[in-house]
Amino acid sequence: MTVPRVAVVGGGQLARMMAGPATALGVHLRVLVEAAGSSAAQAVADAPVGAAADTDAVGALVEGADVLTFEHEHVPGPVLDGVLAAGVPVRPAPHALLHAQDKIVMRTRLTALGVPCPRWAPVADAAALAAFLADVGGRAVVKTARGGYDGKGVRVVSDPADVADWLAAAQAGTGPALLAEELVPFRRELAALVARRPSGEVALWPVVESVQTDGVCDEVVAPAPDLHEGTARQALDVARRVVEGLDVTGVLAVELFEVDDPDGGAPRVLVNELAMRPHNSGHWTIDGSVTSQFEQHLRAVLDLPLGATAARAPWTVMANVLGSTLDAPTDALADVLATDPAAKVHLYGKDVRPGRKLGHVTVAGDDLADVRARARAAAALLRGEHRAAHAPTEDA
Repeated sequence: MTVPRVAVVGGGQLARMMAGPATALGVHLRVLVEAAGSSAAQAVADAPVGAAADTDAVGALVEGADVLTFEHEHVPGPVLDGVLAAGVPVRPAPHALLHAQDKIVMRTRLTALGVPCPRWAPVADAAALAAFLADVGGRAVVKTARGGYDGKGVRVVSDPADVADWLAAAQAGTGPALLAEELVPFRRELAALVARRPSGEVALWPVVESVQTDGVCDEVVAPAPDLHEGTARQALDVARRVVEGLDVTGVLAVELFEVDDPDGGAPRVLVNELAMRPHNSGHWTIDGSVTSQFEQHLRAVLDLPLGATAARAPWTVMANVLGSTLDAPTDALADVLATDPAAKVHLYGKDVRPGRKLGHVTVAGDDLADVRARARAAAALLRGEHRAAHAPTEDA
């Protein structure tokens, strides 16, 4: 019997959540983890320790593998070139992954494809940034072209002095290049999740609303409430154009701004960011969709037929557990499961730190207000909030 073998770089929760679908499909998962106690290492038996930038570690990881994929994009191109030279497919391929690694490359290619984006420009010095600020009304978002995520590597500025340290590092070659983007007056943030296999089949999930707190995803609502039909069509069309135009294989998350149409028509979307892997905006699919993003990613990178993406309920809400006052969120499991037996809890086995993504809760049902309130309440319990109100008394 031939067992498909998938090698994954990265030992965080995304790799951890591939373990269940891999087991169900009979796929052997081998994950390169940063430390023996990492999130993925707790769930995957075959989890060698090594760095993503270590050519030898990645080379050993892919021995006997059918394909190499990732749970983060921070893998150097030369390392991936070595994998390809060894005859192991890399999905998404290095030429596609580059667009998720470098925001200037990404913006340049999306603009060439005619994909709607905020106004942007590379800024090599203070004069270039000052000129851009003058063009966009005095305020802009400056991003590091490489290395930023979850609000890191992003600053809102009104003067080049606000990023003087970044500009100096970029000019000295000790820091990444910078780009500036207009400060978009968006209505809300959306996300379109899409999967594509090497043979060309594409599958799209319903467009969702992503709620951010301090630059980190806090909540996802599927489908996005009150989304205009025309806006939904545009968002899905953009996702398809991006996944095909960049030749992405696997799961791709397209993070979007919903903005007003200046001509008074349906709201439009602009592409904010790309993630070429399973993504926080797709965690709802584990319990809320016929096929989860993690199963779909494995299917896609192995070039297997893709699964159905229909929602299982009218509404699904995913609430992240960001930090906790408890020693471990598992201390609140009894409270959460007793309070809402239908809530689906996913914990990542991480040590507690302020603001750290420790897990998420998913609730599905027919009434959005009820579903959202229950998801938020369950996540709050896991953060250690309101626990006393649910604890049994001595008389109970």
